[in-house]
Amino acid sequence: MKQALVGARIFTGDQFLDNRAVVIEGANIISLPENDNVVQSYPDAEIIELDGGIIAPGFIDLQVNGGGGAFFTNDTSVSALQSMLDGHRPTGTTSMLPTLISDTRTTHQAGVKAVADAVDARMQGILGIHIEGPFFDMDKRGAHNAKYIREIEDEDMQWLTAIEGFKIMVTLAPEHAASGQIKRLVDSGIFVAAGHTNAHYEDVMLAIDEGLSGFTHLFNAMRPQTGREPGVVGAALDSANTWCGIICDNHHVHPGSVRVAMNAKPLGKLYLVTDAMSTVGGEQKSFTIYGEEIFEKDGALVNAEGNLAGSAIGMIDAVRIAHQAIGISLSECLRMASLYPAQYMRLNQSLGRIDDNYRADLVHFTNDFNVTATWVAGDYKQH
Repeated sequence: MKQALVGARIFTGDQFLDNRAVVIEGANIISLPENDNVVQSYPDAEIIELDGGIIAPGFIDLQVNGGGGAFFTNDTSVSALQSMLDGHRPTGTTSMLPTLISDTRTTHQAGVKAVADAVDARMQGILGIHIEGPFFDMDKRGAHNAKYIREIEDEDMQWLTAIEGFKIMVTLAPEHAASGQIKRLVDSGIFVAAGHTNAHYEDVMLAIDEGLSGFTHLFNAMRPQTGREPGVVGAALDSANTWCGIICDNHHVHPGSVRVAMNAKPLGKLYLVTDAMSTVGGEQKSFTIYGEEIFEKDGALVNAEGNLAGSAIGMIDAVRIAHQAIGISLSECLRMASLYPAQYMRLNQSLGRIDDNYRADLVHFTNDFNVTATWVAGDYKQH
């Protein structure tokens, strides 16, 4: 069955196209013909009329703690993963790395098994898993429970490096990794990112030499930059070949800091994440972590101590805020939400663009940033 999407402006990942259609066959994009040629060239296609707005590559969120009422660390099940996909899809997210926060090894292994089961069942949209903690610095743990924070043990290395079949990101504090541990993780195919870290600049640079490739929620829960000590932030901005996730929700990072990062990092190395919790796409505006209530306050999620505990936004909100409040061009915001995370995960031959033979993961949104429809591997859903 073919679908022909007409009536919207197309952002391909590189440029905007007018008066063109997107033709989908099965799970893939097969053509971007002129609107006037669609019916003649594809008489068997279902014509889907879109009333203006923009079609863009589906958003890819590499840090999603929960959604649709489910919080993954509390519910390490395939059904929770489906709830997260369902909760975030109306915000334009078509692929994600469900994220586990600091907890027991048993909980993390259960989460990995759930992802493996979802991938085996061909659950579209689950790219793999992001394990955020517990190998953190105690002073930079943020909302992560202190009782779980610990050093990397041999058993951790053994089970983490044995995971295969999907993408794995591990966020850790590099100053608490022994020499060679990061290299071993990277050599097994894991994407290692620095986060919740009080490392000095030199510590981070040594970790980059071992293969550390990313920074989790840039500026948050990491040693800041000063004139004499560049810290983790300085290392992130100074390293040309690393990627940085950033939360644009008007709470986690000041707009000026986002612009500084944009100017410092090479094009393509800064990408949007939500760090979203179960409230996104869910009915409840509070939930429990570690037996403690987390609640929404002024558009942010905080714990009883007032610490930020993830965000309450979806990806379309991050795109809107990055564009309207921070002043980044819309085309760059859309790349930050799709192409760049695809490139980081080495999935940019199939995701992150609208082009022939790419997977039909798409989002359609209005000029005022309301998502009206998404496609995941060609599956069409109105919102």
